[in-house]
Amino acid sequence: MRVGVLTGGGDCPGLNAVIRAIVRKGVQEYGYDFTGFRDGWKGTLEGDVVRLDIPAVRGILPRGGTILGSSRTNPLKAENGIRRIKENLAKCEVDALIAIGGEDTLGVAARLTDEYGVPVVGVPKTIDNDLSATDYTFGFDTAVGIATEAIDRLHTTAESHMRVLVCEVMGRHAGWIALHSGLAGGANVILIPEQRFDVEQVCAWVTSRFKASYAPIVVVAEGAMPKDGDLVLKDGSLDSFGHVRLSGVGEWLSKEIERRTGKEARTTVLGHVQRGGTPSAFDRWLATRFGLHAIEAVRDGDFGKMVALQGTDIVRVPIAEATARLKTVDPRLYEEVGVFFG
Repeated sequence: MRVGVLTGGGDCPGLNAVIRAIVRKGVQEYGYDFTGFRDGWKGTLEGDVVRLDIPAVRGILPRGGTILGSSRTNPLKAENGIRRIKENLAKCEVDALIAIGGEDTLGVAARLTDEYGVPVVGVPKTIDNDLSATDYTFGFDTAVGIATEAIDRLHTTAESHMRVLVCEVMGRHAGWIALHSGLAGGANVILIPEQRFDVEQVCAWVTSRFKASYAPIVVVAEGAMPKDGDLVLKDGSLDSFGHVRLSGVGEWLSKEIERRTGKEARTTVLGHVQRGGTPSAFDRWLATRFGLHAIEAVRDGDFGKMVALQGTDIVRVPIAEATARLKTVDPRLYEEVGVFFG
């Protein structure tokens, strides 16, 4: 049996750990052969492949990014996309496919299986932690750790100059990274997409912090929105899945704070720093377990399923169910941390 593997969407710490686990168990226990498709769904459209064997995955566990490359290619929008994918899978003698990705990558995987009969198993990957049906996605823990370390560093420079520092973090339309890193880093204000914020209230919290002789740190998710306004964007461009390119709310907010309070404010946008570098121990552990269970699902012929973490168990859930809605921050969880604001 020959199994194809691809990594789609944004890069993420832990991708190589999944690939390694799939290949190691698939070769050693089942005698499978593996073909890697380069740059996500783009590789399946173009037939751009690389052989995956045990020597190819040796030493990649601690490496960030993905040895297969990635892209935000949407094959459903490509001319004759489905036909080209099927032809290239047949040409490469691939019997099943493991797609490692987030909402968009797995959304394509669900349609390929349910509507076109392509045998696919999904593995959930996103630093945003916004895929339902799984408690955590790998990459999230690493991103939170990087953001927390950055916030720790921002505290010292903020206090040295007694200025407001606004830290913009990733997460798209879910506030998990902002909430976890903001709480862990001792931020004085945390703003998430799930709760529209009042700029005047933010300024009041900032002023209160200065009265206590401390410099405030504001953590804002890139998808957070003011009560009287919409998403703040640098530009209105869209990716191939129709998503706007987020970022810009941090700079907008710092200008508003400075204008309304008279206090000097600066912005730090962490951006792709959160995606890079070596994965945390937890992400290596979770990604490895996902890979082991994904190849088991292939062996069992259990296609159209995604491996997921529920409690401490790895289970299988329908890919369509896992991508049907975003997992967002519960308002009650956000209220818990409100005691630290201001």
